Amino acid sequence: MGSAFDVSAVRAKFPALNQKQVFMDNAGGSQVLQSVIISISDYLSHNNVQLGASYPVSQVSTDKFNDGHLAGAKYINAKPNEVVFGPSTTQLFRNVSVALKVEPGAEIVLSNLDHEANLAPWVQLAEWKGLTVKWWIPSKNTKSNPKLEVEDLKKLLTEKTRLVACTHTSNILGTITDVASVSKVIHETSPKALFCVDAVAYAPHAAIDVKAFGVDFYSFSWYKVYGPHVSMLYVSEKAQNELNSLGHFFKTRDTLEEMLGLAAGNYECVQSIPRVTEYIQDIGWDAIGAQEEKIQEILLSYLRSKPDIIKIYGEPSSDRKLRVPVISFRVKGQSSLGITDGIEAKSHFGCRSGHFYSKRLVENVLGISDGDDGIVRCSLLHYNTAEEVEGLVKVLDEVIKEGAGKEVNDPERKNVADW
Repeated sequence: MGSAFDVSAVRAKFPALNQKQVFMDNAGGSQVLQSVIISISDYLSHNNVQLGASYPVSQVSTDKFNDGHLAGAKYINAKPNEVVFGPSTTQLFRNVSVALKVEPGAEIVLSNLDHEANLAPWVQLAEWKGLTVKWWIPSKNTKSNPKLEVEDLKKLLTEKTRLVACTHTSNILGTITDVASVSKVIHETSPKALFCVDAVAYAPHAAIDVKAFGVDFYSFSWYKVYGPHVSMLYVSEKAQNELNSLGHFFKTRDTLEEMLGLAAGNYECVQSIPRVTEYIQDIGWDAIGAQEEKIQEILLSYLRSKPDIIKIYGEPSSDRKLRVPVISFRVKGQSSLGITDGIEAKSHFGCRSGHFYSKRLVENVLGISDGDDGIVRCSLLHYNTAEEVEGLVKVLDEVIKEGAGKEVNDPERKNVADW
């Protein structure tokens, strides 16, 4: 595609973008590449059989699945036996929590900035096995731009720590965690501890190298990264030794698929992954990052210009080293649901409001009393255009001035924005 970013050429690769709907809820799921759609259709049309048989169609199907598995592992700089596919990051982390060997009395550290996918399994594990949960709570800017800092983490680590779990990027704040620095502190302070990172909100926006990050568990969803509804989990060799196998008794421990897969690596989805990695390699993360920085600055610049009535949650800067274009805010005196309803009433822009499964963050950290109303979130990807974001700003400004969020006929909307 050359050195210049051609957004029209990019958009042509996503058939869903050729309609009136403008997709600005991409953190909930990106649109899917045409090449992925064709790949899945072709597979289901010609190769949809059980893997591992000796007849020709099964051999082709097995090769396609293996190619997808290999592409996923290579994409994150992992070995094929270090990754497993499943229906969602939520399910994959739950599988790990059931399999993890940990003794009663051990300690685990959880971040309250996280999506519940990386909290609920560990809270349940602690209840089952009598573990102590320590909460990694930011000590600075807690009501607007809380960050996971190693200084706060150091106070929680001991020789009893067996697991630290946190997000690479909050699906509300958009702020990037320096996981490599976090990993270094964990492994130096608590050598027996394993480090688990939720990368669902990070993966659509930047390259991944699990070895450089120093993580033990790392999961994200391909359906947020221009692909099908399937997720992938990395488990380091060190961490694999700390797991019981969930596979059938006659299965080996040779691969994560046998240990944790539980037959949930959807064939047609996994075999389409090479189409996603080829697309990303073709465009390049530098071009993607530059486009996303450009378009998020349009929205963030508007939000920053009205500090008396708009509160930004997360990094206010558009610097792509600090944040991804998952942008959340509240309007003073107006409900978040009212704002999104107002936007939809005036336009084809699709944003969303709520807590996005990060309810502990919204209520316990950001201090928003009505967690269900939560925040307004506009999440962008590189296929969004500057014109789209400029259009959103114009409509949002009209909605705020008209006080759409103040029209509280629904009794569930009575908790308008509290700062």
